[in-house]
Amino acid sequence: MTKHASQRTSVSALMGAPVADASGRTVGHVREFAVSPPVDANHVQGLVLRLAGAGRGERMSMVAVGDLEMTAAGGLRMRGQAKATPMAEEESFLLLERDLLDQQIIDVHGHKVVRVNDVDLVWEPVADAGAAAASEPMPGGAEGPLEGHGLKLRIAEVEVGTRGAIRRLLKGLSAATVDRVAGRFGTSAIPWDFVDLIDRDPSRRVRLKIEQEKLAKMHPSDLADILEDLAPAERQAIFTSLEEDVAAEALEEVEPKMQKSLTEELDSEQVAGIVEEMDPAAAADFLAELPEERSEAILEEMAPEERQEVEELLEFSGDSAAGQMTTDYIALGEGALASDAVAALREFGDDMEILTHIFLVDDKEVLRGVVPLLKALLAPPGSVLASLADDHIVSCDVHANWKKVAELFDKYNLRALPVVDAEKKMAGVIYAEQVIAQLRTLN
Repeated sequence: MTKHASQRTSVSALMGAPVADASGRTVGHVREFAVSPPVDANHVQGLVLRLAGAGRGERMSMVAVGDLEMTAAGGLRMRGQAKATPMAEEESFLLLERDLLDQQIIDVHGHKVVRVNDVDLVWEPVADAGAAAASEPMPGGAEGPLEGHGLKLRIAEVEVGTRGAIRRLLKGLSAATVDRVAGRFGTSAIPWDFVDLIDRDPSRRVRLKIEQEKLAKMHPSDLADILEDLAPAERQAIFTSLEEDVAAEALEEVEPKMQKSLTEELDSEQVAGIVEEMDPAAAADFLAELPEERSEAILEEMAPEERQEVEELLEFSGDSAAGQMTTDYIALGEGALASDAVAALREFGDDMEILTHIFLVDDKEVLRGVVPLLKALLAPPGSVLASLADDHIVSCDVHANWKKVAELFDKYNLRALPVVDAEKKMAGVIYAEQVIAQLRTLN
């Protein structure tokens, strides 16, 4: 039995290639590669041809890949009575050259935005009992012949590196020459399986449909970097596809100007849903940058509890401790036990990664102690938290400026700084990561 092997090619290599009919007469030349994602997102359904002798304005024709076969010389010809037919409405297809090349897509695994330089394709034989297998090998070192057999054209990888760009630059030269020159450059490609399913928006720009699970697992900083690197249309498409909690984390990481851009096309109710998921301090900072009318409209759509927290923070200057603090922290009574701290952690619904301490307050909410979270977790369940508290309480007033806050963190090597009002009541907490983020903006 003769072994039939696949053969690699690419969009740039096939662009302009002649396609003949069964008699060997050239019918037309390849101009596009039509994919129908609802039918099969992994294979090219048909080659779009400019027919020989057709005028520039004439409609393109298409031949199904399954109606093609490979000749001994490596050319393409239609099988039997197959013909090229006028192409159906273009909008029903993803066209690889038009909709992918030079477009930006997201490398989910590399956490970055990349530009598509080429698309790697693989010719695969389809078993056909009625076709006689040829014995001579295919050119280019393929393991077995494809001649005389039906074909499938699988999308293998998206080329995002220099190699793909070089292949396109050398388009028109012999395949051997192109492979020899392009082979000097390393491969940088994203497997088509990682690209997932793609779709086009009305402006014919390609955007990636990323599984929400993958986005949710991405670090907010990586997601923010991706959003900032995307073109406006793709950026908006990705942001509006995010779940509210993921969108909130990403929004906290981008610059104020970008925050406005990402949310300006959303209605107040949509933005309110995202703002409710944000850290209250970050939410206040975001709303403070918006026009007052827009900010008020968003606040009106928020749940009462979240709205009150944010409105209280909006009263303070953004440069003050209160303007930078978060109200997401755990405060327990003076008589609380280590087991109470564990229970409070279980109930804490926000980002637990920021928590570093448990704060002890009296019945008037006055700060009485600061307990490192690690101590509380390692202590026996019956341990009184007050016995595990730091010897000295370092705190700052709600009106302290940012310079004072930074000095306290530096002087006492803090990971968290409680913020208190004039009566020493707990108002919020500033965490080290917030100080680092603020220092980055100042630099």
